Amino acid sequence: MDPNNGFCPAMKHNICMVSDFFYPNTGGVESHIFQLSQCLIKKGHKVIVITHAYGNRKGIRYMTRGLKVYYLPFQPFYNQCIFPTLFLTGPLMRTILIREEITIVHGHSAFSVMANEAMIHANNLNLKTVFTDHSLFGFADSSAIITNKLLELVLLHVDSVICVSHVGKENTVLRAKLHQDSVYVIPNAVDSSMFEPKDEVKPEKKIKNVNLSQEITIIVLSRLVYRKGTDLLVELIPKICEKYPKLNFIIGGNGPKRIALEEMVERHELYQNVTLLGAVRHQDVRRVLNKGQIFLNTSLTEAYCMAIVEAACCGLQVVTTDVGGIPEVLPSSWNEEPGRLAWLAKPNVDDLMCVLEEAIFDFERGRVVSSREAHNWVEDVYNWENVTCLTQTVYDGVIFKRSCTLAERLRICLNGTLGRKVFAFLVAIDYLVLKVAEYFLPEKNIDRAFNFQSDL
Repeated sequence: MDPNNGFCPAMKHNICMVSDFFYPNTGGVESHIFQLSQCLIKKGHKVIVITHAYGNRKGIRYMTRGLKVYYLPFQPFYNQCIFPTLFLTGPLMRTILIREEITIVHGHSAFSVMANEAMIHANNLNLKTVFTDHSLFGFADSSAIITNKLLELVLLHVDSVICVSHVGKENTVLRAKLHQDSVYVIPNAVDSSMFEPKDEVKPEKKIKNVNLSQEITIIVLSRLVYRKGTDLLVELIPKICEKYPKLNFIIGGNGPKRIALEEMVERHELYQNVTLLGAVRHQDVRRVLNKGQIFLNTSLTEAYCMAIVEAACCGLQVVTTDVGGIPEVLPSSWNEEPGRLAWLAKPNVDDLMCVLEEAIFDFERGRVVSSREAHNWVEDVYNWENVTCLTQTVYDGVIFKRSCTLAERLRICLNGTLGRKVFAFLVAIDYLVLKVAEYFLPEKNIDRAFNFQSDL
């Protein structure tokens, strides 16, 4: 069920965004949380963010428009996520939620341990809950089975769920066994002012070590992990560079698969064709994109790919794997004009090679959408104003939605499978932990935070 497009309710909410993924880490989830928070603050809502510590970044920090970020003293354990503790995070989150007078807790990403635990704490504190799932999962391997079962239990009593694409919605509904009417589809958005096409950008200092002498430059910006198809890149680049020596690849991003790319460059002596930039700061993404003409995405699974939207906004032609929700994001054809904005390929080396060649030939023949036209299209379709209005509609709906009591939630779980019975036990223990925290630090003794945002 989609919220009514363009309807912006007048209610004001106190919202807490929770995720393991946030600044200074960079990625689609991190950008989504930050931009959505900024737009909600602009519309008069109170927004805070809870995440874990990043190195020495601990405690409370303030960001643009007074966005308050709580970096809790938990270090990442695996893949930027904290170790599952549940009972340790509860008392600390309770204090923050009461201090900030939060009415809605909004968790992000099924990968995030902190977001999943926050949903359980919020339910036990009688707060409204919203969860946004940004990714797709499989159903066959052992890790997917475990993750899907945990997601099913966590979302059992969440008031509303948001997915970023229709494919993502179908995937989440099946994995978490949800009713379709309780799941909304709200796409991501992009701040188009940060991704102006090359011909509209003033000359800037060049990125160090970037070789711009080649005729066509292909940009890759991605976490260098298996899920993002880095192994496909390792096989594809030597083949296409052997056939077209004039091609130049600029690859930005870091991850465990970077060593495979470095070995590929050394093995095939592609020092003049491939430049590895390492981690690229978000403020430098536009500068890197504007060095190329074609953007390449090789993801093996993707609910919604923010990187291809940012590339299209900068006027690049996009070659991407046809997986997950990607076909919903960019049009492969452009009205009735011969120009194209996106080329879709199957996630294998041969088809990527064929489609990338086709994109190169189309670029040379001028059968592509102009940079300004592509930018204007992205600005019109994927803007944060629309996304914020739709999200406000979801928030408005959950405020008036009746939430289950603890007894009702436990009854539902105890009448289910063994996994649900175990989950009921954990929920009950978490409830008791929060009650013990209430005994030692009563709600009336917790100072209320100064609302810095309202005075900006």
